[in-house]
Amino acid sequence: MPSPADQLSTIFAALADPPRRAILERLSKGEAPVGELARPFDISAPAISKHLRVLADAGLIEREISARWRICHLRANALQDAHDWLAAYRRHWEGNLDRLVEFVERTHAADSAKGPRHATKAKGK
Repeated sequence: MPSPADQLSTIFAALADPPRRAILERLSKGEAPVGELARPFDISAPAISKHLRVLADAGLIEREISARWRICHLRANALQDAHDWLAAYRRHWEGNLDRLVEFVERTHAADSAKGPRHATKAKGK
């Protein structure tokens, strides 16, 4: 089994491709046969199979064979590691933005306390 960092790389690589994200979006609404997943794309059956293999290798989908149907299911819990990794950066940026807001508010309050700028200069000209 890959290390957590390697698994993250695999997940993000799988998510980097728009057709794969579209497949995941469709599967978020429920399971679907491969033919239905392929329908919106103008690509070959082998290309769709490769996309599905990449998603399965990343742990994002599960494939099963039921009679003559190949059914795919979303494995949303596999996205938890990516979510956790992104959440750390979200907290970082939210903290930075909070400090920026405080700075702007302090600066604005200090400027307001000084009164209108250039008022005396404009009268003296």
